[in-house]
Amino acid sequence: MSQNSEGVVPAFELSLGGQLRMMGRAFWNAPVRNRVLVLIVALLLVIFATTYATYRLNEWNGPFYDALERRDMPEFLNQLVVFGVIAFSLTLLNVVQQWLNQITAMRMREGLARDLADVWLKPGRALKLAGAGTIANNPDQRLHEDTRILAENTTALAIGLVNSTILLASFIGVLWAISSDFVFHFGGRTISIPGYMVWTTILYALLGSVLSNVVGNLLPRLNAERYAREADLRSALVRANENLKPIALARGEVNELTRVHFAIDGVLGMLRKLAWALANLTWVSAGFGWLALVAPIIIASPMYFSGELSFGGLMMAVGAFNQVNQALRWYVVNFSVIADWRATLNRVSSFRNALLIMDTPAKKGGVIAYREAQRGEGISFCGITVYGEPELAEAGHGVRVVEGDCAIKPGERVMVNGDPGADRHLFFQALAGIWPWGRGEIGLPPVDSMIMMPQDGYLPTATLREVMISPAGLTGADDKTLTQALEKVGLGRLVGRLDQVERWDRLLDKDEEASLAIANAVLRKPAWLIMDDVLEGLEPETQERLLNVLGRLDGVTLIYIGRSEEFRAKFSPRLFHLSPLHAHAKKTKEEA
Repeated sequence: MSQNSEGVVPAFELSLGGQLRMMGRAFWNAPVRNRVLVLIVALLLVIFATTYATYRLNEWNGPFYDALERRDMPEFLNQLVVFGVIAFSLTLLNVVQQWLNQITAMRMREGLARDLADVWLKPGRALKLAGAGTIANNPDQRLHEDTRILAENTTALAIGLVNSTILLASFIGVLWAISSDFVFHFGGRTISIPGYMVWTTILYALLGSVLSNVVGNLLPRLNAERYAREADLRSALVRANENLKPIALARGEVNELTRVHFAIDGVLGMLRKLAWALANLTWVSAGFGWLALVAPIIIASPMYFSGELSFGGLMMAVGAFNQVNQALRWYVVNFSVIADWRATLNRVSSFRNALLIMDTPAKKGGVIAYREAQRGEGISFCGITVYGEPELAEAGHGVRVVEGDCAIKPGERVMVNGDPGADRHLFFQALAGIWPWGRGEIGLPPVDSMIMMPQDGYLPTATLREVMISPAGLTGADDKTLTQALEKVGLGRLVGRLDQVERWDRLLDKDEEASLAIANAVLRKPAWLIMDDVLEGLEPETQERLLNVLGRLDGVTLIYIGRSEEFRAKFSPRLFHLSPLHAHAKKTKEEA
Protein backbone atom coordinates (compact mmCIF):
# COMPACT_ATOMS: atom_id res chain seq x y z
CA MET A 1 0.00 0.00 0.00
CA SER A 2 0.99 3.55 -0.49
CA GLN A 3 2.69 5.19 2.43
CA ASN A 4 2.72 8.76 1.25
CA SER A 5 0.39 11.52 2.30
CA GLU A 6 -1.99 10.89 -0.56
CA GLY A 7 -2.00 7.09 -0.46
CA VAL A 8 -4.34 4.62 1.06
CA VAL A 9 -2.31 4.31 4.26
CA PRO A 10 -0.55 7.41 5.62
CA ALA A 11 3.00 7.22 6.92
CA PHE A 12 3.21 5.42 10.24
CA GLU A 13 6.32 7.12 11.58
CA LEU A 14 5.93 9.79 14.27
CA SER A 15 8.30 12.43 15.56
CA LEU A 16 9.77 11.86 19.01
CA GLY A 17 7.21 14.27 20.44
CA GLY A 18 4.40 12.43 18.66
CA GLN A 19 5.69 9.09 19.94
CA LEU A 20 5.77 10.36 23.53
CA ARG A 21 2.29 11.91 23.26
CA MET A 22 0.81 8.71 21.82
CA MET A 23 2.34 6.43 24.45
CA GLY A 24 1.55 8.93 27.20
CA ARG A 25 -2.14 8.90 26.27
CA ALA A 26 -2.08 5.10 26.11
CA PHE A 27 -0.57 4.96 29.61
CA TRP A 28 -3.06 7.44 31.03
CA ASN A 29 -5.96 5.34 29.75
CA ALA A 30 -4.44 2.01 30.85
CA PRO A 31 -5.92 0.05 33.78
CA VAL A 32 -2.46 -0.12 35.41
CA ARG A 33 -2.11 3.67 35.58
CA ASN A 34 -3.02 4.11 39.27
CA ARG A 35 -0.80 1.25 40.40
CA VAL A 36 2.14 2.66 38.45
CA LEU A 37 1.55 6.15 39.89
CA VAL A 38 1.60 4.73 43.43
CA LEU A 39 4.88 2.96 42.66
CA ILE A 40 6.33 6.18 41.21
CA VAL A 41 5.47 8.11 44.40
CA ALA A 42 7.09 5.38 46.51
CA LEU A 43 10.19 5.48 44.30
CA LEU A 44 10.45 9.26 44.66
CA LEU A 45 10.31 8.98 48.45
CA VAL A 46 13.03 6.31 48.42
CA ILE A 47 15.20 8.38 46.04
CA PHE A 48 14.90 11.48 48.27
CA ALA A 49 15.79 9.39 51.33
CA THR A 50 18.76 7.85 49.49
CA THR A 51 19.99 11.28 48.40
CA TYR A 52 19.78 12.57 51.99
CA ALA A 53 21.72 9.55 53.27
CA THR A 54 24.32 10.06 50.53
CA TYR A 55 24.60 13.73 51.50
CA ARG A 56 25.21 12.70 55.11
CA LEU A 57 27.81 10.17 53.96
CA ASN A 58 29.64 12.94 52.07
CA GLU A 59 29.61 15.13 55.19
CA TRP A 60 31.00 12.18 57.16
CA ASN A 61 34.15 12.27 54.99
CA GLY A 62 35.31 15.51 56.65
CA PRO A 63 35.49 14.48 60.33
CA PHE A 64 36.53 10.92 59.48
CA TYR A 65 39.59 11.86 57.42
CA ASP A 66 40.43 14.75 59.76
CA ALA A 67 40.47 12.22 62.65
CA LEU A 68 42.87 10.07 60.62
CA GLU A 69 45.07 13.08 59.96
CA ARG A 70 45.14 13.91 63.72
CA ARG A 71 45.55 10.24 64.70
CA ASP A 72 42.50 10.69 66.97
CA MET A 73 41.48 7.07 67.82
CA PRO A 74 38.28 7.86 69.86
CA GLU A 75 36.90 10.13 67.14
CA PHE A 76 37.94 7.60 64.51
CA LEU A 77 35.92 4.84 66.25
CA ASN A 78 32.95 7.17 66.72
CA GLN A 79 32.94 8.00 63.00
CA LEU A 80 33.02 4.29 62.15
CA VAL A 81 29.78 3.84 64.15
CA VAL A 82 28.26 6.78 62.24
CA PHE A 83 29.38 5.16 58.98
CA GLY A 84 27.76 1.85 59.97
CA VAL A 85 24.38 3.55 60.54
CA ILE A 86 24.58 5.45 57.23
CA ALA A 87 25.80 2.40 55.28
CA PHE A 88 23.00 0.18 56.68
CA SER A 89 20.40 2.83 55.83
CA LEU A 90 21.73 3.16 52.27
CA THR A 91 21.80 -0.64 51.82
CA LEU A 92 18.19 -0.94 52.97
CA LEU A 93 17.12 1.90 50.70
CA ASN A 94 18.99 0.34 47.75
CA VAL A 95 17.19 -2.99 48.28
CA VAL A 96 13.79 -1.30 48.48
CA GLN A 97 14.53 0.80 45.39
CA GLN A 98 15.66 -2.26 43.42
CA TRP A 99 12.41 -4.08 44.28
CA LEU A 100 10.33 -1.03 43.35
CA ASN A 101 12.28 -0.69 40.09
CA GLN A 102 11.44 -4.26 39.08
CA ILE A 103 7.78 -4.06 40.06
CA THR A 104 7.37 -0.74 38.25
CA ALA A 105 8.97 -2.18 35.10
CA MET A 106 6.67 -5.20 35.37
CA ARG A 107 3.56 -2.99 35.64
CA MET A 108 4.77 -0.82 32.77
CA ARG A 109 5.25 -3.89 30.63
CA GLU A 110 1.80 -5.16 31.61
CA GLY A 111 0.23 -1.88 30.51
CA LEU A 112 2.20 -1.76 27.24
CA ALA A 113 1.62 -5.39 26.29
CA ARG A 114 -2.10 -5.37 27.11
CA ASP A 115 -2.65 -2.06 25.34
CA LEU A 116 -0.83 -3.17 22.20
CA ALA A 117 -2.63 -6.53 22.20
CA ASP A 118 -6.01 -4.78 22.59
CA VAL A 119 -5.23 -2.39 19.75
CA TRP A 120 -3.86 -5.15 17.51
CA LEU A 121 -6.70 -7.65 17.94
CA LYS A 122 -9.56 -5.20 17.60
CA PRO A 123 -11.84 -6.86 15.00
CA GLY A 124 -10.52 -6.37 11.48
CA ARG A 125 -7.45 -4.30 12.30
CA ALA A 126 -4.73 -6.95 12.26
CA LEU A 127 -5.81 -8.30 8.88
CA LYS A 128 -6.00 -4.83 7.35
CA LEU A 129 -2.52 -4.08 8.67
CA ALA A 130 -1.19 -7.27 7.06
CA GLY A 131 -1.41 -5.54 3.67
CA ALA A 132 0.32 -2.37 4.83
CA GLY A 133 3.91 -3.38 4.08
CA THR A 134 6.87 -3.93 6.40
CA ILE A 135 5.14 -2.31 9.39
CA ALA A 136 3.07 -5.51 9.68
CA ASN A 137 6.11 -7.80 9.86
CA ASN A 138 6.52 -9.82 13.06
CA PRO A 139 3.90 -8.26 15.35
CA ASP A 140 4.89 -10.88 17.94
CA GLN A 141 8.30 -9.17 18.23
CA ARG A 142 6.68 -5.82 19.01
CA LEU A 143 4.20 -7.32 21.46
CA HIS A 144 6.72 -9.49 23.28
CA GLU A 145 10.32 -8.31 23.06
CA ASP A 146 9.88 -4.62 22.20
CA THR A 147 7.36 -4.00 24.99
CA ARG A 148 9.70 -5.69 27.49
CA ILE A 149 12.70 -3.63 26.46
CA LEU A 150 10.69 -0.40 26.30
CA ALA A 151 9.16 -0.95 29.75
CA GLU A 152 12.46 -1.87 31.40
CA ASN A 153 14.42 0.94 29.75
CA THR A 154 11.73 3.55 30.40
CA THR A 155 11.69 2.65 34.09
CA ALA A 156 15.47 2.52 34.43
CA LEU A 157 16.08 5.75 32.51
CA ALA A 158 13.32 7.69 34.26
CA ILE A 159 14.51 6.64 37.71
CA GLY A 160 18.12 7.37 36.76
CA LEU A 161 17.23 10.82 35.44
CA VAL A 162 15.27 11.76 38.56
CA ASN A 163 17.99 10.39 40.82
CA SER A 164 20.70 12.28 38.93
CA THR A 165 18.71 15.52 39.02
CA ILE A 166 18.23 15.30 42.79
CA LEU A 167 21.90 14.43 43.33
CA LEU A 168 22.95 17.36 41.16
CA ALA A 169 20.75 19.79 43.07
CA SER A 170 22.03 18.47 46.41
CA PHE A 171 25.78 18.31 45.79
CA ILE A 172 26.40 21.21 43.45
CA GLY A 173 25.86 23.46 46.47
CA VAL A 174 28.53 21.54 48.37
CA LEU A 175 31.05 22.10 45.57
CA TRP A 176 30.13 25.78 45.37
CA ALA A 177 30.58 26.23 49.12
CA ILE A 178 33.99 24.54 49.04
CA SER A 179 35.31 26.69 46.16
CA SER A 180 33.15 29.84 46.48
CA ASP A 181 36.13 32.14 47.18
CA PHE A 182 38.86 30.20 45.43
CA VAL A 183 41.82 32.30 44.29
CA PHE A 184 44.24 30.91 41.72
CA HIS A 185 47.83 32.20 41.80
CA PHE A 186 49.63 32.08 38.46
CA GLY A 187 52.96 33.74 37.73
CA GLY A 188 52.54 36.44 40.29
CA ARG A 189 48.97 37.11 39.19
CA THR A 190 45.90 36.37 41.25
CA ILE A 191 42.77 35.07 39.52
CA SER A 192 39.52 34.71 41.46
CA ILE A 193 37.16 31.94 40.19
CA PRO A 194 34.04 31.72 42.39
CA GLY A 195 32.63 28.20 42.30
CA TYR A 196 35.77 26.93 40.58
CA MET A 197 35.00 23.23 41.22
CA VAL A 198 31.42 23.59 39.94
CA TRP A 199 32.55 24.96 36.58
CA THR A 200 35.34 22.44 36.11
CA THR A 201 32.99 19.55 36.96
CA ILE A 202 30.40 20.82 34.48
CA LEU A 203 33.06 21.23 31.79
CA TYR A 204 34.38 17.71 32.45
CA ALA A 205 30.91 16.12 32.18
CA LEU A 206 29.91 18.25 29.17
CA LEU A 207 33.01 17.18 27.25
CA GLY A 208 32.16 13.53 27.91
CA SER A 209 28.53 14.03 26.80
CA VAL A 210 29.50 15.73 23.54
CA LEU A 211 32.06 13.06 22.67
CA SER A 212 29.57 10.29 23.46
CA ASN A 213 26.94 11.92 21.27
CA VAL A 214 29.35 12.20 18.37
CA VAL A 215 30.73 8.68 18.69
CA GLY A 216 27.42 6.94 19.39
CA ASN A 217 25.06 8.74 17.03
CA LEU A 218 24.50 5.58 14.93
CA LEU A 219 23.35 3.43 17.84
CA PRO A 220 19.56 4.20 17.70
CA ARG A 221 19.34 3.18 14.04
CA LEU A 222 21.56 0.12 14.54
CA ASN A 223 19.46 -1.06 17.47
CA ALA A 224 16.22 -0.66 15.51
CA GLU A 225 17.67 -2.69 12.61
CA ARG A 226 18.97 -5.31 15.00
CA TYR A 227 15.49 -5.89 16.48
CA ALA A 228 14.05 -6.20 12.99
CA ARG A 229 16.64 -8.84 12.04
CA GLU A 230 16.07 -10.72 15.32
CA ALA A 231 12.35 -10.79 14.51
CA ASP A 232 13.06 -12.12 11.01
CA LEU A 233 15.15 -14.95 12.48
CA ARG A 234 12.49 -15.93 14.99
CA SER A 235 9.84 -15.81 12.26
CA ALA A 236 11.90 -18.12 10.04
CA LEU A 237 12.39 -20.60 12.88
CA VAL A 238 8.72 -20.56 13.87
CA ARG A 239 7.62 -20.97 10.26
CA ALA A 240 9.93 -23.95 9.79
CA ASN A 241 8.70 -25.53 13.03
CA GLU A 242 5.05 -25.03 12.05
CA ASN A 243 5.59 -26.72 8.68
CA LEU A 244 7.89 -29.62 9.54
CA LYS A 245 5.69 -32.23 7.86
CA PRO A 246 5.34 -30.58 4.41
CA ILE A 247 9.02 -29.59 4.50
CA ALA A 248 10.08 -33.19 5.20
CA LEU A 249 7.72 -34.63 2.55
CA ALA A 250 9.07 -32.21 -0.05
CA ARG A 251 12.67 -32.96 1.02
CA GLY A 252 12.96 -29.22 1.55
CA GLU A 253 15.19 -29.23 4.63
CA VAL A 254 18.19 -27.94 2.68
CA ASN A 255 16.27 -25.00 1.22
CA GLU A 256 14.71 -24.20 4.60
CA LEU A 257 18.13 -24.40 6.24
CA THR A 258 19.44 -21.91 3.68
CA ARG A 259 16.66 -19.47 4.64
CA VAL A 260 17.39 -19.92 8.34
CA HIS A 261 21.11 -19.36 7.79
CA PHE A 262 20.29 -16.23 5.78
CA ALA A 263 18.27 -14.92 8.72
CA ILE A 264 21.12 -15.80 11.11
CA ASP A 265 23.55 -13.93 8.84
CA GLY A 266 21.29 -10.87 9.04
CA VAL A 267 21.38 -10.92 12.84
CA LEU A 268 25.15 -11.52 12.96
CA GLY A 269 25.78 -8.68 10.51
CA MET A 270 23.88 -6.24 12.73
CA LEU A 271 25.62 -7.55 15.85
CA ARG A 272 29.02 -6.92 14.22
CA LYS A 273 28.05 -3.33 13.42
CA LEU A 274 26.75 -2.86 16.96
CA ALA A 275 29.94 -4.34 18.40
CA TRP A 276 32.07 -1.78 16.56
CA ALA A 277 29.76 1.09 17.51
CA LEU A 278 29.76 0.06 21.19
CA ALA A 279 33.52 -0.47 21.17
CA ASN A 280 34.03 3.06 19.87
CA LEU A 281 31.63 4.40 22.51
CA THR A 282 33.54 2.51 25.22
CA TRP A 283 36.66 4.56 24.39
CA VAL A 284 34.75 7.57 25.68
CA SER A 285 32.71 6.07 28.53
CA ALA A 286 35.50 3.91 29.97
CA GLY A 287 38.17 6.56 29.43
CA PHE A 288 36.19 9.22 31.28
CA GLY A 289 35.28 6.66 33.96
CA TRP A 290 38.90 5.87 34.76
CA LEU A 291 39.91 9.51 34.57
CA ALA A 292 37.21 10.29 37.16
CA LEU A 293 39.34 8.44 39.76
CA VAL A 294 41.97 11.20 39.78
CA ALA A 295 40.18 14.13 38.12
CA PRO A 296 38.56 15.51 41.35
CA ILE A 297 41.85 15.30 43.26
CA ILE A 298 43.68 17.07 40.41
CA ILE A 299 40.96 19.75 40.23
CA ALA A 300 40.90 20.29 44.01
CA SER A 301 44.69 20.05 44.47
CA PRO A 302 45.38 23.81 44.05
CA MET A 303 43.12 24.54 47.06
CA TYR A 304 44.60 21.69 49.10
CA PHE A 305 48.23 22.64 48.47
CA SER A 306 47.51 26.31 49.12
CA GLY A 307 46.19 25.35 52.56
CA GLU A 308 42.59 26.36 51.88
CA LEU A 309 41.40 22.74 52.30
CA SER A 310 42.16 20.20 55.02
CA PHE A 311 42.60 16.56 54.10
CA GLY A 312 39.03 15.89 55.26
CA GLY A 313 37.81 18.86 53.18
CA LEU A 314 39.67 17.45 50.17
CA MET A 315 37.87 14.12 50.53
CA MET A 316 34.54 15.93 50.90
CA ALA A 317 35.31 17.80 47.67
CA VAL A 318 36.22 14.52 45.94
CA GLY A 319 32.96 12.90 47.11
CA ALA A 320 30.87 15.91 46.02
CA PHE A 321 32.66 16.04 42.65
CA ASN A 322 31.93 12.36 42.04
CA GLN A 323 28.25 12.81 42.87
CA VAL A 324 27.86 15.88 40.64
CA ASN A 325 29.91 14.29 37.87
CA GLN A 326 27.83 11.12 38.10
CA ALA A 327 24.65 13.19 37.80
CA LEU A 328 25.94 15.27 34.89
CA ARG A 329 27.38 12.23 33.10
CA TRP A 330 24.09 10.33 33.29
CA TYR A 331 23.64 10.97 29.56
CA VAL A 332 27.15 9.69 28.81
CA VAL A 333 26.82 6.51 30.84
CA ASN A 334 23.34 5.75 29.48
CA PHE A 335 23.80 6.76 25.85
CA SER A 336 23.56 3.19 24.54
CA VAL A 337 20.49 2.54 26.74
CA ILE A 338 18.87 5.74 25.47
CA ALA A 339 19.59 4.62 21.91
CA ASP A 340 17.96 1.26 22.67
CA TRP A 341 14.98 3.04 24.25
CA ARG A 342 14.57 5.33 21.24
CA ALA A 343 14.62 2.36 18.87
CA THR A 344 11.97 0.37 20.77
CA LEU A 345 9.84 3.47 21.37
CA ASN A 346 9.80 4.09 17.62
CA ARG A 347 8.92 0.46 16.80
CA VAL A 348 6.12 0.21 19.37
CA SER A 349 4.61 3.65 18.68
CA SER A 350 4.77 3.33 14.88
CA PHE A 351 3.12 -0.11 15.10
CA ARG A 352 0.39 1.26 17.37
CA ASN A 353 -0.08 4.27 15.10
CA ALA A 354 -0.38 2.03 12.04
CA LEU A 355 -3.08 -0.05 13.75
CA LEU A 356 -5.08 3.05 14.66
CA ILE A 357 -4.77 4.34 11.10
CA MET A 358 -6.40 1.14 9.85
CA ASP A 359 -9.70 2.45 11.27
CA THR A 360 -9.57 5.52 9.05
CA PRO A 361 -8.36 4.46 5.59
CA ALA A 362 -7.72 7.25 3.14
CA LYS A 363 -10.23 7.92 0.38
CA LYS A 364 -8.01 7.28 -2.62
CA GLY A 365 -10.00 4.93 -4.84
CA GLY A 366 -12.84 5.05 -2.32
CA VAL A 367 -13.95 2.79 0.48
CA ILE A 368 -17.08 0.69 0.76
CA ALA A 369 -19.84 2.12 2.93
CA TYR A 370 -21.25 -0.30 5.48
CA ARG A 371 -24.64 0.03 7.15
CA GLU A 372 -26.71 -2.17 9.41
CA ALA A 373 -29.75 -3.53 7.61
CA GLN A 374 -33.23 -2.88 8.92
CA ARG A 375 -35.12 -5.72 10.59
CA GLY A 376 -36.15 -8.28 7.99
CA GLU A 377 -34.18 -6.54 5.22
CA GLY A 378 -31.33 -9.03 4.84
CA ILE A 379 -28.10 -8.41 2.93
CA SER A 380 -27.64 -6.03 0.02
CA PHE A 381 -24.53 -5.38 -2.09
CA CYS A 382 -25.87 -3.81 -5.27
CA GLY A 383 -23.32 -2.02 -7.44
CA ILE A 384 -20.44 -3.20 -5.28
CA THR A 385 -16.88 -3.06 -6.60
CA VAL A 386 -14.02 -4.45 -4.50
CA TYR A 387 -10.44 -3.37 -5.22
CA GLY A 388 -7.70 -5.98 -4.91
CA GLU A 389 -5.02 -3.29 -4.67
CA PRO A 390 -6.38 0.19 -3.98
CA GLU A 391 -3.50 1.97 -5.74
CA LEU A 392 -4.07 -0.15 -8.89
CA ALA A 393 -7.86 0.15 -9.06
CA GLU A 394 -7.52 2.12 -12.28
CA ALA A 395 -5.71 -0.86 -13.83
CA GLY A 396 -8.63 -3.16 -13.09
CA HIS A 397 -7.44 -5.09 -10.05
CA GLY A 398 -10.51 -6.33 -8.21
CA VAL A 399 -14.04 -7.69 -8.75
CA ARG A 400 -17.57 -6.40 -9.22
CA VAL A 401 -21.01 -7.94 -8.85
CA VAL A 402 -22.64 -8.44 -12.25
CA GLU A 403 -26.31 -8.56 -11.22
CA GLY A 404 -28.24 -5.39 -10.60
CA ASP A 405 -30.69 -6.94 -8.12
CA CYS A 406 -28.38 -7.86 -5.27
CA ALA A 407 -30.57 -8.16 -2.21
CA ILE A 408 -30.66 -11.44 -0.27
CA LYS A 409 -33.70 -12.04 1.90
CA PRO A 410 -33.71 -14.05 5.14
CA GLY A 411 -34.11 -17.79 4.59
CA GLU A 412 -32.76 -17.85 0.99
CA ARG A 413 -30.15 -20.23 -0.39
CA VAL A 414 -27.57 -18.32 -2.43
CA MET A 415 -24.41 -19.12 -4.36
CA VAL A 416 -21.92 -16.47 -5.45
CA ASN A 417 -19.47 -17.74 -8.07
CA GLY A 418 -17.51 -15.90 -10.70
CA ASP A 419 -15.91 -15.72 -14.09
CA PRO A 420 -12.34 -17.04 -14.51
CA GLY A 421 -9.94 -14.70 -12.74
CA ALA A 422 -12.55 -13.31 -10.34
CA ASP A 423 -11.23 -13.29 -6.78
CA ARG A 424 -14.14 -14.71 -4.78
CA HIS A 425 -12.11 -14.66 -1.55
CA LEU A 426 -11.73 -10.89 -1.96
CA PHE A 427 -15.50 -10.49 -2.17
CA PHE A 428 -15.90 -12.67 0.97
CA GLN A 429 -13.50 -10.41 2.89
CA ALA A 430 -15.40 -7.31 1.74
CA LEU A 431 -18.69 -8.88 2.83
CA ALA A 432 -17.13 -9.65 6.21
CA GLY A 433 -16.07 -6.01 6.56
CA ILE A 434 -12.34 -6.76 6.85
CA TRP A 435 -11.40 -5.41 3.40
CA PRO A 436 -13.10 -2.02 3.00
CA TRP A 437 -11.49 -0.75 -0.20
CA GLY A 438 -13.83 -0.43 -3.12
CA ARG A 439 -17.03 1.37 -4.18
CA GLY A 440 -20.68 1.08 -3.24
CA GLU A 441 -22.63 0.18 -0.14
CA ILE A 442 -23.12 -3.10 1.71
CA GLY A 443 -26.06 -3.57 4.04
CA LEU A 444 -25.54 -6.29 6.66
CA PRO A 445 -27.64 -7.71 9.48
CA PRO A 446 -26.31 -7.43 13.06
CA VAL A 447 -22.83 -8.95 13.38
CA ASP A 448 -23.86 -11.37 16.13
CA SER A 449 -26.47 -12.92 13.82
CA MET A 450 -23.86 -13.97 11.22
CA ILE A 451 -21.13 -16.58 10.99
CA MET A 452 -18.40 -15.88 8.43
CA MET A 453 -16.82 -19.26 7.66
CA PRO A 454 -13.50 -18.97 5.74
CA GLN A 455 -12.05 -21.76 3.65
CA ASP A 456 -9.08 -22.09 5.98
CA GLY A 457 -10.39 -21.70 9.51
CA TYR A 458 -8.53 -21.22 12.76
CA LEU A 459 -8.51 -23.81 15.54
CA PRO A 460 -7.09 -22.46 18.82
CA THR A 461 -4.90 -24.58 21.06
CA ALA A 462 -7.58 -25.29 23.67
CA THR A 463 -9.94 -28.00 24.81
CA LEU A 464 -12.18 -29.42 22.10
CA ARG A 465 -15.13 -28.10 24.09
CA GLU A 466 -13.76 -24.53 23.82
CA VAL A 467 -13.01 -24.97 20.12
CA MET A 468 -16.56 -26.11 19.39
CA ILE A 469 -18.23 -23.13 21.08
CA SER A 470 -15.66 -20.49 20.08
CA PRO A 471 -15.27 -17.61 19.73
CA ALA A 472 -17.72 -16.21 22.28
CA GLY A 473 -18.89 -19.36 24.04
CA LEU A 474 -22.43 -20.68 24.35
CA THR A 475 -24.85 -21.12 27.19
CA GLY A 476 -26.48 -24.52 27.53
CA ALA A 477 -23.81 -26.35 25.50
CA ASP A 478 -23.68 -29.44 27.70
CA ASP A 479 -21.90 -32.70 26.88
CA LYS A 480 -24.99 -34.20 25.27
CA THR A 481 -25.40 -31.24 22.90
CA LEU A 482 -21.73 -31.27 21.96
CA THR A 483 -21.77 -35.03 21.41
CA GLN A 484 -24.79 -34.79 19.11
CA ALA A 485 -23.11 -32.05 17.06
CA LEU A 486 -19.94 -34.11 16.64
CA GLU A 487 -21.87 -37.20 15.59
CA LYS A 488 -23.92 -35.23 13.04
CA VAL A 489 -20.78 -34.15 11.18
CA GLY A 490 -19.05 -37.55 11.42
CA LEU A 491 -16.62 -36.74 14.25
CA GLY A 492 -17.98 -39.24 16.76
CA ARG A 493 -14.46 -40.52 17.43
CA LEU A 494 -13.70 -37.24 19.23
CA VAL A 495 -16.58 -37.47 21.72
CA GLY A 496 -14.31 -38.72 24.51
CA ARG A 497 -11.78 -35.89 24.00
CA LEU A 498 -13.95 -32.87 24.82
CA ASP A 499 -11.72 -31.76 27.70
CA GLN A 500 -8.35 -32.48 26.09
CA VAL A 501 -6.09 -29.61 25.06
CA GLU A 502 -4.48 -30.28 21.68
CA ARG A 503 -3.06 -28.60 18.60
CA TRP A 504 -6.23 -29.46 16.70
CA ASP A 505 -4.96 -27.87 13.50
CA ARG A 506 -2.23 -30.55 13.46
CA LEU A 507 -4.33 -33.43 14.75
CA LEU A 508 -7.24 -33.05 12.29
CA ASP A 509 -7.11 -33.28 8.49
CA LYS A 510 -8.82 -30.83 6.14
CA ASP A 511 -12.10 -32.77 6.03
CA GLU A 512 -12.27 -32.99 9.82
CA GLU A 513 -11.48 -29.28 10.24
CA ALA A 514 -14.33 -28.40 7.86
CA SER A 515 -16.63 -30.79 9.73
CA LEU A 516 -15.70 -29.17 13.05
CA ALA A 517 -16.50 -25.73 11.59
CA ILE A 518 -19.96 -26.95 10.55
CA ALA A 519 -20.46 -28.45 14.03
CA ASN A 520 -19.72 -25.02 15.44
CA ALA A 521 -22.42 -23.53 13.21
CA VAL A 522 -24.88 -26.24 14.32
CA LEU A 523 -24.30 -25.25 17.95
CA ARG A 524 -24.42 -21.49 17.42
CA LYS A 525 -27.52 -21.54 15.14
CA PRO A 526 -26.82 -18.28 13.26
CA ALA A 527 -29.45 -16.45 11.25
CA TRP A 528 -26.90 -16.06 8.44
CA LEU A 529 -24.15 -18.52 7.48
CA ILE A 530 -21.73 -17.17 4.84
CA MET A 531 -19.21 -19.74 3.61
CA ASP A 532 -16.07 -19.11 1.56
CA ASP A 533 -15.55 -22.19 -0.64
CA VAL A 534 -15.67 -24.42 2.44
CA LEU A 535 -16.47 -27.58 0.45
CA GLU A 536 -13.57 -27.14 -1.98
CA GLY A 537 -11.27 -30.22 -2.03
CA LEU A 538 -13.25 -32.29 0.47
CA GLU A 539 -13.98 -35.97 -0.04
CA PRO A 540 -17.38 -36.66 -1.72
CA GLU A 541 -18.63 -38.50 1.37
CA THR A 542 -17.69 -35.54 3.60
CA GLN A 543 -19.37 -33.06 1.25
CA GLU A 544 -22.59 -35.09 1.18
CA ARG A 545 -22.66 -35.43 4.98
CA LEU A 546 -22.04 -31.72 5.59
CA LEU A 547 -24.61 -30.64 3.00
CA ASN A 548 -27.19 -32.84 4.74
CA VAL A 549 -26.34 -31.15 8.05
CA LEU A 550 -26.63 -27.70 6.45
CA GLY A 551 -29.96 -28.65 4.96
CA ARG A 552 -31.35 -29.35 8.44
CA LEU A 553 -30.42 -25.91 9.78
CA ASP A 554 -33.89 -24.41 10.06
CA GLY A 555 -34.21 -20.65 9.68
CA VAL A 556 -30.60 -20.20 8.57
CA THR A 557 -29.83 -18.21 5.42
CA LEU A 558 -27.08 -20.04 3.52
CA ILE A 559 -24.71 -18.04 1.30
CA TYR A 560 -22.00 -20.05 -0.43
CA ILE A 561 -19.21 -18.07 -2.12
CA GLY A 562 -17.42 -20.39 -4.53
CA ARG A 563 -18.01 -23.14 -7.05
CA SER A 564 -19.68 -26.29 -5.72
CA GLU A 565 -21.85 -28.43 -7.96
CA GLU A 566 -22.85 -30.42 -4.89
CA PHE A 567 -24.18 -27.31 -3.11
CA ARG A 568 -25.97 -26.26 -6.29
CA ALA A 569 -27.57 -29.68 -6.74
CA LYS A 570 -28.61 -29.91 -3.10
CA PHE A 571 -30.19 -26.47 -2.63
CA SER A 572 -30.89 -25.09 -6.18
CA PRO A 573 -29.61 -21.75 -4.92
CA ARG A 574 -30.14 -18.30 -6.37
CA LEU A 575 -26.98 -17.38 -8.31
CA PHE A 576 -24.85 -14.26 -8.34
CA HIS A 577 -21.78 -13.72 -10.49
CA LEU A 578 -18.51 -11.87 -9.91
CA SER A 579 -16.55 -10.37 -12.77
CA PRO A 580 -12.90 -9.23 -12.73
CA LEU A 581 -12.62 -5.49 -13.05
CA HIS A 582 -10.20 -5.73 -15.97
CA ALA A 583 -12.74 -7.83 -17.93
CA HIS A 584 -15.49 -5.31 -17.20
CA ALA A 585 -13.23 -2.43 -18.26
CA LYS A 586 -12.33 -4.23 -21.50
CA LYS A 587 -16.02 -4.89 -22.32
CA THR A 588 -16.95 -1.27 -21.63
CA LYS A 589 -14.15 -0.09 -23.90
CA GLU A 590 -15.26 -2.41 -26.73
CA GLU A 591 -18.88 -1.27 -26.44
CA ALA A 592 -17.74 2.34 -26.61
